[in-house]
Amino acid sequence: MNFPLFIAHKIYSYKGDKRQVSRPAVRIATLGVAVGLAVMIISVCVVLGFKHTIRDKVIGFGSHIIVADMMALQSAEQYPIQMGQDMMATLHQTQGVKHVQRYAIKQGLLKTDDDFLGVMLKGVGPEYDTTFIHQNMIEGFIPTFSDTSSKQKIVISKTIADKLKMKCGQRIFAYFINEQGVRTRRFTITGIYETNLKQFDDVICLTDLHTANKLNGWEPDQYSGAEITVNDFNNLNQIAATIYNKVENTVDSYGGTYGSETIIEQNPQIFSWLDLMDLNVWLILALMIAVAGVTIISGLLIIILERTQMIGILKALGSCNRQIRHTFLWLAVFIIGKGLLLGNILGLGIIVLQHFTGFAKLDPSKYYVTTVPVEINPLLIITLNMATLVICIFVLIAPSFLISHIHPAKSMHYE
Repeated sequence: MNFPLFIAHKIYSYKGDKRQVSRPAVRIATLGVAVGLAVMIISVCVVLGFKHTIRDKVIGFGSHIIVADMMALQSAEQYPIQMGQDMMATLHQTQGVKHVQRYAIKQGLLKTDDDFLGVMLKGVGPEYDTTFIHQNMIEGFIPTFSDTSSKQKIVISKTIADKLKMKCGQRIFAYFINEQGVRTRRFTITGIYETNLKQFDDVICLTDLHTANKLNGWEPDQYSGAEITVNDFNNLNQIAATIYNKVENTVDSYGGTYGSETIIEQNPQIFSWLDLMDLNVWLILALMIAVAGVTIISGLLIIILERTQMIGILKALGSCNRQIRHTFLWLAVFIIGKGLLLGNILGLGIIVLQHFTGFAKLDPSKYYVTTVPVEINPLLIITLNMATLVICIFVLIAPSFLISHIHPAKSMHYE
């Protein structure tokens, strides 16, 4: 059997003298490791959950990649682009692309007897993926959207409904301005959604693709563009570059020039803000590992000083400094291991509790979510455990050399 491991196990499991100074030091060291790991697990899970939740909400409104008229991508004006079967097939066949859907935008005014509100009407067709809107519906239903007829149905946000004091089933007038003058439509509100993303909830309403096209006065195969969803967000830039190469300098039959843009390029402020969270996580990880390292170093030094007589006896019996250092490093492994176990129980327990109960609340007007989102990544948690163990053992190597300065003759008289 490994001699240092055997001695370390005996020291760790010894429950004799309750007056030992090292016992509270070991408890403090164990607690320091446990709290440090728990905080790291909670920080990583919360940041991952927050980033992915906000990212998915932004993507839910705008997809991963937009193919539209080059002028429309560079300005706030709407310019039509041809999205016929050939272009749709080209986008569909791009490797890594999961889904492609057409859309058309028309700005207008919703008016009631008492109030009015400027909105952005987004026309979508039968291929529109309603998963995101379904997940955020709070009232009513999503109608079947058409690209060949106008059903005069509309889905609005809770923010718009509250401002105009409207409910599902009610009818509302909408006014649109184009080259022919003012055009009026009367829509029936079939559904109300809420995502807590203010910049979208304040303005976006959903209706038929055919309705938006007619209001813009465009040809049947002209739209604001196509929204593309990719299979893996991590490959977004690579897929976007492929699509850009396919549509670059391509002109449709009406004279419009194709261009493309990723969701990150469309919303740089939100994604920059999400990226800043990574820096906060790294700072927290560094601080918590430092706390765990300092407490375990203090505990080990106290144990070594308290076991000075034992170290002297081991040296007198022929043990070398290396064996004794390994003994105390193994003892540290036992202490850190218990701390890691407690830290996992504490950290994952809080994360699981938050996931199922949502006890930690947030202000949706500032954070875009009502509760703290969490996401458990087993690989990252395992990595955190291994990194904490390795770093803590590494920082103990230097203090363990204190054993080399203990002389058998003097230490055996030490009390």
